[in-house]
This record gives sequence, structure tokens and C-alpha cells, in this order.
Amino acid sequence: MKTAPGRSYPLGATWDGAGVNFTLFSEHASAVELCLFEGVDGARETRIPFTEQTDQVWHMYLPEIRPGQRYGYRVHGPFDPANGHRFNPAKLLRDPYAKAVDGAIRWCDALFAYQVRSGDADLSRDEQDSAPWVPKSVVIEPAFTWGDDRPPRIPWTDTIIYEMHVRGFTAQHPEVPGPLRGTYAGLAAAPAIEYLRALGITAVELLPIHEFVIDRHLAERGLTNYWGYNSLSFFAPSARYASTRRPGEVVDEFKTMVKTLHRAGIEVLLDVVYNHTGEGNHLGPTLSFRGIDNASYYRLVPDNRRYYMDYTGCGNSLNMMHPRTLQLIMDSLRYWVQEMHVDGFRFDLASALARELHDVDRLGAFFDIVHQDPIISQVKLIAEPWDLGAGGYQVGNFPVLWAEWNDKYRDTTRRYWKGDGDQLPELGFRLTGSSDLYGRGGRRPFASINFITAHDGFTLHDLVSYNAKHNQANQEGDRDGTDTNHSWNCGVEGPTSDPAVQALRQRQMRNLLATLLLSQGVPMLCGGDEIGRTQQGNNNAYCQDSALSWVDWALDRHRHDLLRFTRTLIRLRRDHPVLRRRQFFHGRPIHGSAIEDLAWFRPDGKEMTDEAWRDPLGRCIGLRLAGDALTEVDATGRRLRDDTLLVLLNAYHEPIPFVVPAHRPGVRWELVLDTRTRDGLRRHRPLKGGEAYDLAGRCLAVLRLRRGRQIDTTVPHPRRGRHHDATAREYSGGG
Repeated sequence: MKTAPGRSYPLGATWDGAGVNFTLFSEHASAVELCLFEGVDGARETRIPFTEQTDQVWHMYLPEIRPGQRYGYRVHGPFDPANGHRFNPAKLLRDPYAKAVDGAIRWCDALFAYQVRSGDADLSRDEQDSAPWVPKSVVIEPAFTWGDDRPPRIPWTDTIIYEMHVRGFTAQHPEVPGPLRGTYAGLAAAPAIEYLRALGITAVELLPIHEFVIDRHLAERGLTNYWGYNSLSFFAPSARYASTRRPGEVVDEFKTMVKTLHRAGIEVLLDVVYNHTGEGNHLGPTLSFRGIDNASYYRLVPDNRRYYMDYTGCGNSLNMMHPRTLQLIMDSLRYWVQEMHVDGFRFDLASALARELHDVDRLGAFFDIVHQDPIISQVKLIAEPWDLGAGGYQVGNFPVLWAEWNDKYRDTTRRYWKGDGDQLPELGFRLTGSSDLYGRGGRRPFASINFITAHDGFTLHDLVSYNAKHNQANQEGDRDGTDTNHSWNCGVEGPTSDPAVQALRQRQMRNLLATLLLSQGVPMLCGGDEIGRTQQGNNNAYCQDSALSWVDWALDRHRHDLLRFTRTLIRLRRDHPVLRRRQFFHGRPIHGSAIEDLAWFRPDGKEMTDEAWRDPLGRCIGLRLAGDALTEVDATGRRLRDDTLLVLLNAYHEPIPFVVPAHRPGVRWELVLDTRTRDGLRRHRPLKGGEAYDLAGRCLAVLRLRRGRQIDTTVPHPRRGRHHDATAREYSGGG
């Protein structure tokens, strides 16, 4: 086959319209072979040695190769695990820069560079050819008609994130065509798009869609890696979620999904796993990085390079101190933004990316590179701000540009509505944007990604239905998954027909959702929580690709009511800029406002004192948000104005009369929302300042300060009718 030297950049396989340039980085290899596969299942292999190497990059150009070509690499070098080298040309290796992958791993001992059943374990070299058992890299045609596609660029303050699984969201959707269910095309189908728009979310955060490895131990037990946190190809969208089965067309299907979501005004965020790969620890398979250059790509134990530094609990950690590893990650990020048009990323175990020598470095090389990059610095960046290594918990410590999953928000909110004592001081911070965590260094309230539930843990329904996890389906003896859930089953473990328990659970879900969507910061909904999705008490369904994890679209009355309530909350948040401030509260009057921009109240109507904040028995509190004290402007530069809202929270089991503030004569408060009812709407006469609102036990209510001339709406006005009816119409959700 005719070859030419080609170029050393860009890395990967690049089709230029006439041929393909192949490049592979390997610092310690002695030789590299390009392997081309033809025929049924790629049975016919052609090996072509690389003859050119520039700056540790092996490269060649093949003018006869076209998109759709399946390929891999065999890399020669020392097999010396004790010194960190695991080269074995008997093992076919996936291109780290592959844009598409064909096939799935078929587990057998040949996938391991060592003799699996040898007494020397990974120190013994295995000579079996792994090519028949591994997926092949695929050359793609990058051209795509994007038309007028533009990133929605939703401001952080207006963002509402919906965390979802591509397959699980539509796998059972009755209105999505059968062949498209569980696919990128299914997510782009009209019923899915219409649902997301009606709900009111602005961004979908997709669980990992990079091609990933299904662990051998799971496959042998009939399970799978459903969540996908085991990446191996950082450029290739997983073919598992494609309706097409032709290699390379997966890329076009993903792009079409993004384009369709953008047209609906919805951003696409990817959950990305750059902290480790699916090759596992020293006893794992050799599929890509390990066989290409183990000592460069992975963090090895300094005094025994046979083993891996493991900050992730997955067996290995990528070597963020090597410039080629950093380049790989940055090239991947830019590819997904520039070529695939995604709008941002959520970084799994992001603390691992900031480790320099051992400690997490807030100003590590990865952050430096991201901050100066003109592409990546302009998209949404979300950190899971911890890993499993010592010192890895870094909530509140990431630099500007980064938002963070705020697990302190999750735990405090759960404990408060569960009824735990001594929660008010921290609850105050969490409701107002967590200024104790993010109010320094130039960060804003939207640095806090607030969430009650996520893929990892109980669903919202299960959070109020189970005291303990029930993970037997995972076949791990119920030992997996956290035991610290801060959950409460409302008196009965699991399913019940008791109407009182059912009603309490429904109210608790409304309380948690209302708290989430009324808090400062960026709310994130876990997909399906808005319709009461259950995993039957499983809080670690990572291996369950079944109805246990999929969204169930058969809505009974309770689930339908919860959906309407969630839509109402999202509309309320959208309509009130005082609920989504860009700046932290000052706690004082601003710009001539008659009241402070933020004030806290006891049930007796008086402002909170230090003693009240410290009361371990305190369960009830009020928060006044002054709309006329807003200092922010809209996109045109006009100052924003809003209603003044009063949010009342009562986690006590009995009703508490709550005296509404009377900061000036003649004020009137009208009810906007009350979680005691199924839809959150309730008729109630306007209250004068100093009157008490009957706040039900375990309940949240929102009142609005009436503007202008005060009218006693207990008697219908001849032209306007009852004002509380207008409020109900304004915030009622669709069916």
C-alpha cells in the first residue's frame, strides 16, 4: 500500500478529502504498526510499520484510505511492569483520538497483556492476539451541515439543568418511535423535545456518552456499566446510544441531536470522565493507553512503578503532570465544543485533575490551561469537586469560571426536611447561594450547582420512601452504595397503600423541589424526579440497564400532579429575577429601598436573632427577598425590578402560625404557592402586615408583597376580580 511521511499534527486519524493522516504519540515505544481491518468482522488485517517519528509522535499518510476504515495500533517496546512499561504488540490498541468505534469488547484472557492464570500475574507476558476480541477505531467523515446552529448561551442565572441518561430517558417513552427509543435520535424526537420545553429546563446534562468499557466482572454476572463512568475513548460518542449501526454514522446522529436541542433553546452539557480510564489497575486489560505508553499516560507509584496511583477508586489515574495527557484532554474538550457543538461539561471527580504531585492544587496546570483557552474558557464548566484521595474534598475551592456540584446544599436540605435539629444556620447559607463557600475570589451565587438528588443515590421518590438502601439487584450483598442518605420513609419502608403516608410523601417531594427551585444558585433536577421516578430503593443503580433505571412514563394521578407542580415552580423561578440573582445578598437597604434586600424572620414576625439561629429545636423560618432592592440589570442595561417575596419553611410536624412582616403601614401579602396542596395553589385572602398565615406542618409557602393601591380582595373588585384567582392562573402548570 502506498504511504507518505505525513504530518505529526493533529493527533489521531484525519481525513483531508484525498487520504488519511495517522498519528500516535508514544514516548517510550521502539516501533509502531498501523493495523487496517477489512472483511466481515474485520477478519483481514494489514499491518503497516511507521517509519516517521517527530517529537515522539509516530505519523504516516495513506492516500488510498477513506472514511469508514477500521483500524488500530500495535506498539512495540519493553515489557517491564516493574519500571512502568507494558508494551505488547500482540495486543491491538484503540487510538486515543478515535472519533468513532466499531464493535464491543468480547471478554477473554487474550485482552490482557499478561498471562491471567500465571502465578506471576501481571509480570508474565501473554502472546495471544487480542484483535478478534476488541472494538476497532474508525476513520470518520467530519463534514456535517450545521446550518444556522448557534450555541444558546443561556446565562448561568437563567439556567435550569436536567441530569439525564440518553438511553434511560426515552427507553420506555410511548410516543417516541420504537427504533429510536434509548438513542440520540430518540432524545431529538419531537415528544422528548416537547416534554423538556414544557417542563422549562434550559440544559440537559448527559451522563457519560464517551465510549466506555463494561467491566468483565459485570458482564460475567449479566450486568452492565449503565452509567458509563469508565471511559476509554474521549472523542467518540458511544455507539450504544445510536439508532444507526453503521460505523461512523454515530457522529452524525449525535450532531443532529445537539442541533435539534439547540433549535429548542436547550443547551447540551456532557458529564466527562478524564480522571481515569477503563483499563483499571495493574491487573486490568490492555486496550489502549496502557499498551501505547503506560508510563506517560498514567500516574504510577513513584517507588514501585508496577502499581498505579488511584485517586478515583477505579484502579488508575491519568497523569495530569505529563504535557501529552493534558493535550489529550484539551484536544478532546475543544473537539466536543468546536466539532460537536456542545455547550459545557461536568467533570467527574474533578479534584483528580488538579493533583500536581499529590495534593490538590487549586492553581494546577489543568486550571491554568483551561483559563487561558479561548474556546473552553467560554463554555459552562462544572466540577464534581472531590475525588477519593486524601485531601480530595474541595467544595468551594475551585477557581473562577468553575461552578461546582454543592453536596453541602444536598445534605443540608435533606436533613432539614427530614426534621433533623440544628439545621437553620447552614440552611440560611444554602438558600441564599452558599456565600460561605463561594462569596470570595470573584465567584458568584451561580458557582453553586444546587441539587437534592443525582444519578448517584436515591431518586426523589425513594428519598421520602426508604430509610435504608435496597441494592440487592446489584449482586453485591447490599454492600455497595452509601449508607448516609439523610432519607426518611415517612413511617413505612417502601411501597404502601396507606393514604396518609402517601400524602406525606407527596408533600415532602413538593417541599424538596420547591426549596431547590427557590434557592439562589443553579438548580439541577435529576431526570424523572419531576414525575416521581423510583428505583425501588436502589441508591447505586450503576449496573442496571433495565426498567429499574429507566424513566417510567405511565403517570398516575400523583405523578401527574407532581409534574404540574414542578412546571409551576420553574415558571415561578423564571418570572422572578429576585430568585436568581447574579450577586450575593447584602442584607441591608439598597438604592432607597424601604426594606433590606434580605431579611430572616421567626414565626412571631420578628427578625431572627443570634439566639434563634442557634436554637437546635428551630424548624420554622421565613426569608424575605426584596425585589425593589435589586441592583442588577438585564441584557439591555435596564435595571431589573421584581416583587418582594416571602418564603416560609416549616419542617415541624405541626402547623405554626407565621406572622407576616409589617415593615410599613398598609402592606398586604398575597399567597403565591403552598406545598400543602397537590398543585401548590390555594385560595387565601391577602394578609395585612402583622397577621398570621396558617403554615401547615411540613410545608413551604411563598407570599408576594402586593404593589400599588391596596385592595381588599376578599370582596371581588368590579373589574379585576379576585386577585388570588389571577395568581393561580399565572402559575398553574399545564397538564
